[in-house]
Amino acid sequence: MDNIEIFNLDDNFSVIDSYGEDLTKKEYITNPAIARDDEIKRLIIVLLTPEKSALLVGKPGIGKTAIVEGLAYLIQRNEVPEALKGYRIIKINSTSLIGTVSVNGKEEMAMNILVSELKNMSKTILFIDEVHTLIGGKSDGPMDLANILKPGLDRGDIKAIGATTTIEYDTYIIRDRAFLRRFERIDVLEPSEEVTVSILMGSLPKIEKQTGIKFKYNDYVTRMLIESIVSATSEYKRVYGLSAMYPDVALSVLTQSFSTALFSNKPCVDITDVYNAIKTSKRIYPDSIIKELKLFKEKYKDFCKEEGITLPDVTIDELEKTQERF
Repeated sequence: MDNIEIFNLDDNFSVIDSYGEDLTKKEYITNPAIARDDEIKRLIIVLLTPEKSALLVGKPGIGKTAIVEGLAYLIQRNEVPEALKGYRIIKINSTSLIGTVSVNGKEEMAMNILVSELKNMSKTILFIDEVHTLIGGKSDGPMDLANILKPGLDRGDIKAIGATTTIEYDTYIIRDRAFLRRFERIDVLEPSEEVTVSILMGSLPKIEKQTGIKFKYNDYVTRMLIESIVSATSEYKRVYGLSAMYPDVALSVLTQSFSTALFSNKPCVDITDVYNAIKTSKRIYPDSIIKELKLFKEKYKDFCKEEGITLPDVTIDELEKTQERF
């Protein structure tokens, strides 16, 4: 087995305690799965189905983890069916389960230790991101996840949620019949521009608490600025391969506007910070940035005049130099 990681540990070693994160104990400032009610409902139904676990499939940056956190958020608030109340969701990265742990001089697979722990647990949902790295369908994969987890899954009170991208599903998972028998696919689609605006608006309280600063404007103007961010990151303006999907690509620009304001020691995020966040984004093609900045200036021309704000023109050469510094 390649990339084996060996630790010298005692009998008290726990994979879940060492590598797991209990999402049901996490503090949520807002609902982490805004506008994902349909996907969460589907996820709950699968988890309530005997001998079935769930597999979230979608492109990078589309919000698969947020959906699982959204379920944890509902469990915290007891807003789930009675059969799921009292459950906890443990998130473990797939890389933590690849390798060998040396316990009192004896080598054990991390996955086997996890399975032993699950035997003594109840009402537990295991969430494994990038789950394709752990299944037998992967040509160089180290294990058959479906069969290893089978004893725990068969008990009924141990469930699993996997997450993977569409490409990895088509390349590896679809060939693994044992996995497909136990995991039901749930497609996670990219939200629309309108829904993405709602996601960003709903995410603002969390970002504001994390950064300690707020948007300067009322909800109407703030929504206008967020609509501009979402428009600037629409499909054909994005740099391919940089998690360039809604909502992630738009969230990256929104959070950058907060970082820009913090860098300038501002107490609030203003229109110039949003303008500069679009300008310095590496997830948007340079020629698209130039066009978006021109549209931005025209859209907020009267507003900038009232506020005494000057938004500078930007050439492609200046833009490339600016992006090199960020």
